Order: sequence, then C-alpha cells, then structure tokens
Amino acid sequence: MTVVYFDSPMSDDERRRRLFGGDLFVYSPTPHSMALVAFAREMAESAFAPHFPPDAQHHLSGPEYVQVLADLKPTFINHPRSKELVRGMLADLGADVEQTYFDVPRLRSMTSEYLNAGLTLQFESHRDTWFSAPMSQLNFWMPVYDVEEANVMAFHPPYFSNGVRNSSRDYNYAQWVAHGRTAAAQQIDMETRKQPEAEEQIAREPDIRVITPPGGVLLFSGAQLHTTVPNTSGRTRFSIDFRAVNRRDVEQRVGAENVDSDCTGTTLGDFLRATDLEPLPADLIESYDTVPA
Repeated sequence: MTVVYFDSPMSDDERRRRLFGGDLFVYSPTPHSMALVAFAREMAESAFAPHFPPDAQHHLSGPEYVQVLADLKPTFINHPRSKELVRGMLADLGADVEQTYFDVPRLRSMTSEYLNAGLTLQFESHRDTWFSAPMSQLNFWMPVYDVEEANVMAFHPPYFSNGVRNSSRDYNYAQWVAHGRTAAAQQIDMETRKQPEAEEQIAREPDIRVITPPGGVLLFSGAQLHTTVPNTSGRTRFSIDFRAVNRRDVEQRVGAENVDSDCTGTTLGDFLRATDLEPLPADLIESYDTVPA
C-alpha cells in the first residue's frame, strides 16, 4: 500500500521513515518554493524571449533550443540564489537543517513530441538509486508552470519492494561526471550515452501521478521506481528538483531497502549542509564509494 500525505504536519524523522517505506508526501506551495519558481521563470523567460518557455519548442530549431538550455540550465543550477532558496524551502517543510544536506537544484525541461536526448532527455522507468544515489536519498520536485497528467511523472508502487532486472551494474557516478554529463549539450536528436535502464518489461499500470500547482512540492524516496510520462500535452514541462539526505541516516545506513541497485561510486560528494553549504565529511563519503574512480 502506498499512502499519499497532503500538507502533513508529521515530524521530519517520522516523514523520512514513511518515505523510506514507499509513501509520498505532497505540500502546498511554500514562500521559498514560490520564490524559487519565480526565479526560474525569470531566467527561463529571459532566455527564451520573445517566446513563452512552455511554447518555445514550436518556434526554435532543435540546435537553437538546445543552445538556450545549454546556457540557461547551468546558470540556474550554479546561481547562489538557487541554493539560498532551497535552504529556505527545507526550513519551510520542517527539515532538520542542521542535519540536512542537499545537492544543487536542477531546472528540467521535457518537451512535447519534439526532442528527447541530452538536455531534454525524458527518462524511462528508473530509480535514482540505480545512479549511485544513497538509499537514504529523498527527492524534492515542483513544477515551474502548470502541469497535467500528460506531462508529469508516474510512480509504480508495486515495484517499491520488488526488484527489477536492470543495468545499474555498469554505472559509476564519477565516470559519469567525467564523461557523460559533460556531453549532454551534444545530444540533440539521439541519446547515445549509456545510463542505467530496466532490462525487463515494466508494468506501467497501475501508476500514481501527482498534480500540484506551480511551487507545490512532491517529496519521494530515491528508491521509488518512476517514469517520465511521454509528454503529449503540446507544451514543454519545466520543473525543478533537488535531492537531500539526513546526515544521521547516512552515518547509520538508514534508508529504503535496496532491492535491485548494483551501481558503484556515490553521489554523496555533491551534497551540502543546509546551514552553511559545507560538504559531508570526506571519510563518510569515501565509505560509500564502493569503487573509487
């Protein structure tokens, strides 16, 4: 059974426990999530001007569109304001900011029947834990503009505690950072980078799709099997996501059960403490780096 909690007053500790068990949490827009959405809109609307970002795909060639994203996305990701607003969001949502570490927020764009590679890649069914994420990772996701059931994510609850045959055995995060991530802007018409994927047919139904207003927050475990719904809405979906871990969970190896992830390396070096942007201790990160690159 998967439970969806809406605007729950639950404590951070209890919420994490339930997320590690496969439940989902949804929150109304917070002051900082709305500020983050407004910041993303300001940047996107300037980058795509004179076109409205969700409609810009109908006015630009593939290379032109990708070039806009190649400039826009890293600017948003690395801007100090983005990190500042994520820190505020975590506090809004009751996270223990002394113990919470997050990675940089990413601006995602899923075009509608247009491009599907590199900076516009629409992911097939996967768990983030196939990509060297720790089992204690939690994902925060919010739409930047209005979304609908035809352009959000679908969760597949029966697989939370049931393994899926997959190719995560071939993935090492450090190698991806060195070679795969840097090639994203060159992937325009076809995705050629090798990434973890299911090696068996996934039963896509029943699924759960969560629709929130812009700035509404969806919170889920990195071990959730989910799929980017093929976007048939006619408009590009823009969203923001980031990940977080609680240091105590990382130290105590607390998290969702690992039912099928076999990747190497770790993403923990990307996480920064919410209070002062300090990374996790090097020895703690190293203890998760199963095959150092």
